[in-house]
This record gives sequence, structure tokens and C-alpha cells, in this order.
Amino acid sequence: MKSNRRNFLKLSGLSGLSIAGGGIFKNFSQANKEENMLKMLYRKPPMQRFNMCGYAAPKLDVVRIGIIGLGERGFGHLNGLIKIEGVEIKALCDIRPEFANKAKKSLEGTAHNPKVYSGDQESWKKLCDHNDIDVVYIATPWDMHTPMAIYAMEHDKHACVEVPAAITIEECWKLVETSERTRKYCRMLENACYGSLVTVNMARQGFFGEIVHGEGGYIHNLVARYLFNKNQYWDMWRLKQNAMRNGDLYPTHGLGPLCQIMDINRGNNLDYMVSMSTDDFTLGAKAKELASKDDFFKPYADQTYGGNMTTSIIRTKKGQTIKLGHDTSSPNIHSAWHKIVGSKGTKFESPRQISNGGESWLSEQEVISLEKKYEPAIITKVGELARKAGGHGGIDFLQNWFLVDSLRNGLPFDQDVYDAALWSSIAPLSEWSIANYSSSIKVPDFTYGSWITNKPFDISLEKGGNTNIKI
Repeated sequence: MKSNRRNFLKLSGLSGLSIAGGGIFKNFSQANKEENMLKMLYRKPPMQRFNMCGYAAPKLDVVRIGIIGLGERGFGHLNGLIKIEGVEIKALCDIRPEFANKAKKSLEGTAHNPKVYSGDQESWKKLCDHNDIDVVYIATPWDMHTPMAIYAMEHDKHACVEVPAAITIEECWKLVETSERTRKYCRMLENACYGSLVTVNMARQGFFGEIVHGEGGYIHNLVARYLFNKNQYWDMWRLKQNAMRNGDLYPTHGLGPLCQIMDINRGNNLDYMVSMSTDDFTLGAKAKELASKDDFFKPYADQTYGGNMTTSIIRTKKGQTIKLGHDTSSPNIHSAWHKIVGSKGTKFESPRQISNGGESWLSEQEVISLEKKYEPAIITKVGELARKAGGHGGIDFLQNWFLVDSLRNGLPFDQDVYDAALWSSIAPLSEWSIANYSSSIKVPDFTYGSWITNKPFDISLEKGGNTNIKI
């Protein structure tokens, strides 16, 4: 076990691509000292400083927002947020001036007149330093998420960070400790949860009986459009992640909804896990093919890439299992599926199919009727408007509306820092397991044991739900 732990130190110490520049893979796999990583993963948790689960920050009549990162995700958040009552966009930041200026220009004719920060790699700090911002949205490369979220919280801002919130176990703990110390929200923007709220309600109302098993994953071929597209990701950061890591690098879309259905961190928790990965059959070959035609890709031609398909199995404290799949580099059909198996029923999220315990699926009309019966108040109130607003079928907008409405009414978030840390931790844990012949590994308890008494988040809208939408 000792040698396994040493190997894990290297994998969990991955610091992402170097923000400071230099060689394109410089510092990408810099390892922390062994004793430090052992402390992060195997330490006996101290007493919790403050429980952020269920915490309600003082309400904000006006939610003043700054956005760091204005690529595809950041610009999408901007377009949704300006349709929500009580939002003021106060600042925009992107290292690329053309992206920041494009976002600013898109607000012409609206009530928003944000400051723009751009041009150097420290511009985002200037945004966080301003005292006229309540919330910082972070939609940047993964390795920047934790440093930016910590800086924002330490400068009296709530942090709303794109997925994953962290890429190492050490970063996960730092997020938890900073949120507890500052009493600022660290909220991961896991939009997939908003496509499963009906299923959450069905589980809570007992439709499935006892939850036995869940499945989820992220299957999306990113090779041509994203990974090897010179104009898509700044500094080719997403390809670099694939070049030096081998694991489920993007677990939260599949895991987040399953955790909410199983009350993870709120009466239940993840216990231990194991992962396995295929070899790479596509990325290395694609890099060599492109390098033969374009010198730009030559630095990528001799890299070792992570496997195409990763499969992970996780066991919960209540004896359930979760199966996760991840594949962004083979010609697989796009799927972000979820499946729940209970003692009395089963449900697929995509395509939508439900069984009430029999040997066949219910009819389409029966499925529609059941989903209407178990539709939570948030979907009834905002669902159709969210679909009109757009963003992954409306789930992006639904997430941002619920977030703003919670802040304006002084209500707890449905996702907290413990969710951000736990769901994100699956990536480095899967890397360790794969590197050690698919050995099992314990999942850290980021709640310090509070999961036993933490209560499920509210989807009833008995409080709040009064934030209007401008479409």
C-alpha cells in the first residue's frame, strides 16, 4: 500500500498546465511532497470549522456579478444572467481582449455597463479586488478554478465555479477550508443536476423504494471540434489535460445528479471506489496525423495520452453502487445518461424510460403522466421559461435562476462546497486507481462526518421563488 500511496502523490499533485507559460507541458505533472499528499488524503479530519451545508448567507436584493472567462461557458452564463431580475453584471474578465470586448459589446442596449479586465494573466485578481461585486463566476481552464475560487472567497466574494471545481485532493480540501473559514459559498456550476430534479423528487417520494444502484457518465467525442481545434480552447489547455492524465477527468456531469438522488453528503456518503481505463486508440494517432501537416501540432505528437474509455465503480456508505463512464476521445454517440435502479422501480434519464417494478418499460403516456405527478415546484414555475431562455435545453438557465433566487432570498444553495469537493475528487482518485492496477481507494469525507445529520436541499420553493424572469 505504501508504494501505491507514493504513486498517488504524483497523480494527485498534478497542477495543470503552467499559467506562467514556458514549455507547453511545463509543470504539468509537478508532484507535491509525499508527506503533504498523505496529509491531504489520509489525514484524520480535524473538527469542522463551520458547516456550510444548509448555511444561508445574508440575502442580497441585488446580486452583483463578475465573470472570469468569457469563452463558450462564460459567455453562456452572461447571456442567461442578464435575463434574471435583480442581477447586475459589474465586471468581465478574459485574458483575450477580443473575448472580453465581445462580451461587453453584447450588453449594449441593456442596463449593464461592466468594467472590463483583460490583457494579462493577473487581470482576474483586479476583478476580485473590487468591493462592488458579490459573486464571481469562474469559467476558465480547470487548473485555474481552485486558485481563483479561493482568491474570490478570501476577498469577500461568493465563488461560482465551472466543473470540475478542483483537480487534486489538496485543492478539494483547500476549497472546503476556505469556504468554512470565510463563510462564503463555493458553488460548483453542475448544470446536469437540473435535468434530474423530477427523479430526485420521485426518489424522495418513495417511487423507487430503496435506491440500489445508479449509473451515469459523460460520453462526448471532443476530438475534432474541441481537443484539436486551434481556435477553441485557450492555449490548447483541454488537450494538455488529456496528454498528462489518465482517468475520469470529467466526472461531475454523471455523478452529481446521482449524488443528489442518493442524498450523498446529506444522510449518505461515498465510501470507496475503483477505476479502469482502456489504452488510447485515437488521440496519439490524431496528433501525429495533424503534426505531419501542421507544425503547430508537433509538440503534441509524441505525448502519451490517457485512455479513451474510463469506467469507475463507487460504493456508498448505505451499500449502494454507482457506475460512471467517461469517454471524450472515441467516435461514440454523445450521451450524458443517468440510470436509477431501486427495489421497486427503475428510471433512465436519456432516453426517458420508467419501470414500476415490472419486466417492461411503461408507455410514453404513462411516463409523461408520472413525471408530471412528481414535477417539483421549481420545474412547474420556471421550466418552460428556462427552455425558452436556452442553454443545454434550459438547464443552464434554471441553474442560474435558482442560484440568484437563493441569494436574493437568503436561502441555502442546493449545491455546496462539500459537493464541489467530493464530486471533483473522483478524477484524481480514478487516476490513482488506474495507475495501481485498478486497486480500490477510500473516498475522503469532506464533511468531517456532518453528512450523517445534514439535511437534503429544498426543491419545494416554499421559500423564495419570487425572482422574475425577463424574456
